[in-house]
Amino acid sequence: MWNIVSDSSCDLRAEEFSSACVRFESVPLKIRVGERDFIDNDALRTPELLRAMREEKGPSSTACPSPAAYARAYEKGTHTVCFTISGNLSGSYNAAVSGRDLLLEDHPDRKVCVIDSKSTAGVPYLLIRRAKALMEADPECEHFEEVCAALRVYQASLRTCFTLENFDNLIKNGRMRPLVGTLLHSLGIHVVAIGTTQGSIQVVGKARGESKTHKVMVDIMNASKDCTGASVMIHHCENLAGALKLKEAILKELAVKSVEIMPCRGLNSFYAMEKGLIVGY
Repeated sequence: MWNIVSDSSCDLRAEEFSSACVRFESVPLKIRVGERDFIDNDALRTPELLRAMREEKGPSSTACPSPAAYARAYEKGTHTVCFTISGNLSGSYNAAVSGRDLLLEDHPDRKVCVIDSKSTAGVPYLLIRRAKALMEADPECEHFEEVCAALRVYQASLRTCFTLENFDNLIKNGRMRPLVGTLLHSLGIHVVAIGTTQGSIQVVGKARGESKTHKVMVDIMNASKDCTGASVMIHHCENLAGALKLKEAILKELAVKSVEIMPCRGLNSFYAMEKGLIVGY
C-alpha cells in the first residue's frame, strides 16, 4: 500500500484524509512551554497552547519526532513518501532520514522517499495532496521512483510568504528586542517574510494595517512566480477573518486556480502566533 507520512507541520488532521489505496499519518512534533509539553497531534487545542505561551515568561521551544517514530509510521506501508518541515527550521528532516535507515535495516524490501518541503504549513499540505493524486493514479505502486521525482519537481516550484503581527515569541526567544516588538505592535505594523528556496526565512518588508499587508503579500506572490492556475493555501493562527480578507485580495489580483483556508495546529501556531497568516502556493 502507498503510505504518506508527514510531520505535523502540514496541519492536516487524519479525519481530513480519505483514500482507498493511500494511507496517511502525521508524526507529531512537540512544543515545550515552561514545564509543559504539548504534543502536536489531533487532540491539541491551539488556544490552550497560545494561552500557555502568553503566560510563560521564558522562551518556548520545539522538539522534532524521533527516528523511531518515523520508522513506526513507515512500517505501515510498502511504498512511503515522507514530507517534513524545512530542514533549516527543525531537525525533523534528519530524523525522518534516520527513521528510513532504521526501517530498511529490518525491511530492506520497503521503499521510502523523504522530501524536505523547505517550508511549512501550505507547502507540505500541497505536496501531500499532489502525492495522493499521483498514488491513486498508480494503485499497484508500480511507479515509485517516477512519483518521487514528480514530487521533487513540484516542491521546487512551490513558494511561501507569511505575515506576523504578534512578536512575543520572537522577543522571548531573543530574536527581537522588546522595544522593537512593542513599537511594531503599538503602530499596527506587520512583518512580511518569505521562505527562501533553501528553506530559510527572509524578512522582506513591513506594512501598516491589514489591507496594506495583504497587498504586499499579493505583490510578493505575483513577483515570485507565475501564479496562473496555482493552488493556494492560507494557514491562519486564530485569524479566520484575516484569512478570508487575504483570500479575497488574492482572487481579485491573481489568476490562481483556488484559495483554501486551514487553521494552524501547534507547530505553526508556535511560529506564527496569534493573527499570523502563512501562504503556500
